Amino acid sequence: MTRALLALAVFAALAAVPVFADTALLTLVARAMIFALAAVSLGFILGQGGLVSFGHAATMGIGAYAVGILMEEGVRDALVAFPVAMAAAGLFALVTGAISLRTRGVYFIMITLAFGQMAFFVTQSLSAYGGDDGLTLAARSTVAGARWLKDPKTFHYVVLGLLALTVLVCAMLARSPFGRVLAAGRDNERRLRALGVDPYAYRLVAYVIAGGFAGLAGALYANLTEFVSPAYLSWHRSAEFIVMVVAGGPLSALGPVLGALGVVLLEDGLAHLTEHWRIIFGPLLVLLVLARGGLKTLLGGRRDG
Repeated sequence: MTRALLALAVFAALAAVPVFADTALLTLVARAMIFALAAVSLGFILGQGGLVSFGHAATMGIGAYAVGILMEEGVRDALVAFPVAMAAAGLFALVTGAISLRTRGVYFIMITLAFGQMAFFVTQSLSAYGGDDGLTLAARSTVAGARWLKDPKTFHYVVLGLLALTVLVCAMLARSPFGRVLAAGRDNERRLRALGVDPYAYRLVAYVIAGGFAGLAGALYANLTEFVSPAYLSWHRSAEFIVMVVAGGPLSALGPVLGALGVVLLEDGLAHLTEHWRIIFGPLLVLLVLARGGLKTLLGGRRDG
């Protein structure tokens, strides 16, 4: 199956979910799609730029907190809150990325982990907005004054549309000259510098773009759960995103979508079978990673690399 047909099949299946699903299943699939959006943004910098960030959940959490704090202050409209969430997460990515991207390899992993945990502890200290206990939203965001997002089916299609837009943008960026410079820096930075190109600025822009999309995922997740918590920013969540990207295949925008959908749905299915579901889940993840290219390859897509 070609990559385009596989993507079409996946999004057509997601679009058909509201036809037969109840509210519980719609909520589960919406959560999977929101995590997929965050995973796609991480996959863009991991697959295209070779940047393994353990602070990606912090940008998603900042987006969630932006929605929650704005709602506490009386700003409920998504047309305001969502761009603010993306801008706040992008600004965090800009500041931390400007420092983190001065390092490479394990040092980059550790410094992104440190920045992510700093953001985690800052949210814990926000006593005016729930502190350790988190912040419960009064309701979902409105859209130009209308409460469209309250309806689970409408919310499903909003999340699906934003996920499709994110995949499209990341795929276009990956194929653009900008994306090719990122890939060249990932494959052979010394050769790229010999050609007179410094990859730092390209990596920083990619890092900010990924942060902005993760902030959008956070804004959607805050609306899904109607709750924000410091746990959203923890490094455990960042590790989950990395697992989703690797499981699905990091070198295409569709791979993280498959990885996120597979991981979330598999987790939920196994949890209903046994309380010891992680004993089954772990070996399955190992098999997915060993299948070079991840879940996308198993479904007939082209291998990465």
